[in-house]
Amino acid sequence: MLPVIALVGRPNVGKSTLFNQLTRSRDALVADFPGLTRDRQYGPGRVGGFPYMVVDTGGLSGEAETLDDLMARQTRQAIDESDVVLFMVDGRDGLTAADESIARDLRTRGKQVVLVVNKTDGLDVDQAMAEFHSLGFGVPRAIAASHGRGIAGLMDAVREHLPDAETVEAEAERWPGIRIAFVGRPNAGKSTLINRILGEERVVATEVPGTTRDSIFIPFERDGQAYTLIDTAGVRRRARVHEAIEKFSVVKTLQAIDAAHVVVMVLDAREGISEQDAHLLGVVMDAGRALVLAINKWDGLDSDQRDRVRHELDLKLPFLDFAERRFISALHGTGVGDLFGHVKRAYDSAFIKVSTNELTKLLEAAVAAHQPPLVRGRRVKLRYAHQGGQNPPVIVIHGNQTDRLPGSYKRYLTNHYRQQLDLVGTPIRLEFRTGENPYAGRRQKLTPRQQYRRKRMMKHVKKG
Repeated sequence: MLPVIALVGRPNVGKSTLFNQLTRSRDALVADFPGLTRDRQYGPGRVGGFPYMVVDTGGLSGEAETLDDLMARQTRQAIDESDVVLFMVDGRDGLTAADESIARDLRTRGKQVVLVVNKTDGLDVDQAMAEFHSLGFGVPRAIAASHGRGIAGLMDAVREHLPDAETVEAEAERWPGIRIAFVGRPNAGKSTLINRILGEERVVATEVPGTTRDSIFIPFERDGQAYTLIDTAGVRRRARVHEAIEKFSVVKTLQAIDAAHVVVMVLDAREGISEQDAHLLGVVMDAGRALVLAINKWDGLDSDQRDRVRHELDLKLPFLDFAERRFISALHGTGVGDLFGHVKRAYDSAFIKVSTNELTKLLEAAVAAHQPPLVRGRRVKLRYAHQGGQNPPVIVIHGNQTDRLPGSYKRYLTNHYRQQLDLVGTPIRLEFRTGENPYAGRRQKLTPRQQYRRKRMMKHVKKG
């Protein structure tokens, strides 16, 4: 499971700015006035060289009578579910009564807290941090989030408080066999589908959206193969989410996606493909997980409605042409048993092992069929390929000028490998490596004859 890092502090101390820096995104709105962040924002961390999830929260004033109750409960829920809390304070404003109140609240929760002093650019750092030692959270870490200074050192300090990679992997391996995460919008039929697979009412399933709150791991065996079914909370648009606990369930869903080997995306055929469905599928793609599309509630639709759904799938989800589709009815069991065949094929494709010799031969065949384009008059050369990882399959291609290879040719190579290796249900990631030019920065040394000819040529040039 991905460890969770929560950003906590009073309004306008720079939590959203730090969130954008850690996620290498611009997902959190940033402005120079307090209280802009009302909802919790979450995203995968990309700074520090280790996997984690970072959560941006609304500002806490430290005064209970003026707090927005919903926002405060949401922030405290994020603290309770986190592994490490980054308590942010403002180095320019100094220590305030609100900071002290928040610190008292954090101490009662028994969480690992790293004190972060932001906005220290242009200040005497030691002087700015001196008064914050009294909060009792150890040595403060000075950063300037808007400029990205001190963030790498901060994450090194945070890493000491997080479970190591072996512990995280051991937690995931505690669940046997192929781990399958069922994700989708609320009321799409995820819990009903799991109950149908198990043949019993293992999880609560009602027509009320948002019944499932947490991710539930269920060991299961079928035809001698061990599985772990993961039922997740439904993810819907933020504007329709009103309960704090439901908002934090999104983090649990993202952790389930990361822990899974294969993701089954449950779509509601009667509701159609929404923007939220496409966004959630994009999250699955970013995680690199194998994918099966389960279009639920297929029973009762006439031929025109079914044609409309198929057309909508092709129109709105063209980037998922590799994922297999299964039209099912979780309530009546139609097509549910065949899901496991798709899951097994996707799993086998995600964990395929291919030799360097085979990958290089396939690369040579692709280049022979369609040469890479010219870049500044020079042909991009692709020399050899080898496998760099699994789940998803990573293919590392070595050559020269690979950084200038256009996206269209990269997609051609992806499709070529997918077709030749017969991979279904899993994305493929290509990484390109350019070898160093041994002559870079070296000037050619002219022979005496070449120097003489150069001088004669320059005389003619000057006369002209």
